[in-house]
Amino acid sequence: MSTNKQKIEDLLERRKQTKLGGGEKRIEAQHKKGKLTARERIDLLVDEGSFEEFDMFVSHRATDFGLENESYYTDGVVTGHGLIDGRQVYVFSQDFTIFGGSLSEMYAAKICKIMDMAMKNGAPVIGINDSGGARIQEGVLSLAGYADIFQRNIMASGVIPQISAIFGPCAGGAVYSPALTDFNIMTKNTSYMFVTGPKVVKSVTGEEVSVENLGGASVHSTKSGVAHFVAPNEHEGIALIRKLLSYLPQNNIEDAPILPTNDPIDRLEDILNEIIPDNPNKAYDVKDVIHAIVDDGDMLEVQPNYASNIVTAFARFNGQSVGIIANQPKFLAGVLDCNSSRKAARFVRFCDAFNIPILTLVDVPGFLPGTAQEYGGIIIHGAKLLFAYGEATVPKVTIILRKAYGGAYDVMASKHLRGDLNYAWPMAEIAVMGAKGAIEVLNGTEISKIKDDKARAEFIAAKEEEYREKFANPFIAAKFGYIDDVIEPRNTRFRIIRAFQSLATKKVSNPPKKHSNIPL
Repeated sequence: MSTNKQKIEDLLERRKQTKLGGGEKRIEAQHKKGKLTARERIDLLVDEGSFEEFDMFVSHRATDFGLENESYYTDGVVTGHGLIDGRQVYVFSQDFTIFGGSLSEMYAAKICKIMDMAMKNGAPVIGINDSGGARIQEGVLSLAGYADIFQRNIMASGVIPQISAIFGPCAGGAVYSPALTDFNIMTKNTSYMFVTGPKVVKSVTGEEVSVENLGGASVHSTKSGVAHFVAPNEHEGIALIRKLLSYLPQNNIEDAPILPTNDPIDRLEDILNEIIPDNPNKAYDVKDVIHAIVDDGDMLEVQPNYASNIVTAFARFNGQSVGIIANQPKFLAGVLDCNSSRKAARFVRFCDAFNIPILTLVDVPGFLPGTAQEYGGIIIHGAKLLFAYGEATVPKVTIILRKAYGGAYDVMASKHLRGDLNYAWPMAEIAVMGAKGAIEVLNGTEISKIKDDKARAEFIAAKEEEYREKFANPFIAAKFGYIDDVIEPRNTRFRIIRAFQSLATKKVSNPPKKHSNIPL
């Protein structure tokens, strides 16, 4: 019978073997692809020495197609918990060196276990995906494993933050777990996601497409909107996860951490008094406004390359985490369309679920017209954003920088959608439509009767100026209490911070219901 010392030596040897995953050759192959191993990723992600692994000695129970002769500890996924900046997180990291990271019954059970623990203890879950998909040899057991994970993703939604890192292949049923989580991070050239691969696409549709063009990071960050962030490599992707978590609370009943800052709350930014062009049709970059007002000029933009006509970002004001939604005049004049409405609505709902106050910076000429938008469901997508703002109960501060026209004025966190404090810059134009379009409607008959070009131009200019004075300025809305104050642009940071401070004890609840029926 073996001694205690031998048993301990046996344990240490088993641990050593386990940490080699599928073996040195497969680890080397992983590195040659520019990819880290499952354990290397975890070591970079969590604070040094903080990771505690679960289920290290789990292996599969399959006996078909030769699997009875090939088995590895962990069964292809490393799971456990650790700390990020001293805060607890639960992690699973798929190991491509073992069966190509393919998901099995026991592999899924390991993931489900840490997700259950995360829910019980109110901590975020981070999933690092690098898998060839379902383990075919296990048949329906692997499919059941995916569904078990999906159900937990759904139950955890809005309760704990869920972040997915795609650092390799993620195909077939595997894509739906990341799709159900709050944020997806992909890496350039080494990650891809799709429901069906290039070979299946060709056999079904006859279309030839590369892996990268079908489901690479560039596609999902610019066209589909599936990826919220793209990193040039895994090291930067992992650093991005750590930064993202710094803006988020542990769960839906806590607040995000407040980070100390030396940035004065009453810092004035004279540049903001001049940033809006005199020509209402001229663009500027709303990110310049954001950088000028947030703590230390720092923000983390979400989906920066998708629907660029709206900006969604996390930033801080006096150390407090805030979600920012801003129309971007630099792209499509900041107009709302199908994609920008969906993008912003999703972000608003995330912030509301996790007690993150919302700042909305408005410069919107309306909704994008045209058959493409109408056929694409702009009515439904615009309603999503409207619904998200109206449903949100977190503190909401809105500043109209320039244009707020038509229904888009209503949608962008107006006072009528329970905006708490709504301010406007003095150059703001709040109206049913712009002066040019309004005059064409109101004075079209008179204009058509003027034959002299110069006289017609002078008449139009006079009427447009009259319209602006009567309607397209912030003081009319302020007269009715729809704008709480007209503020000097350079003082915007101070007014925002004071606004959120005053709303710190806000308590609003929605009517009791099973759940809302947001227009999907």
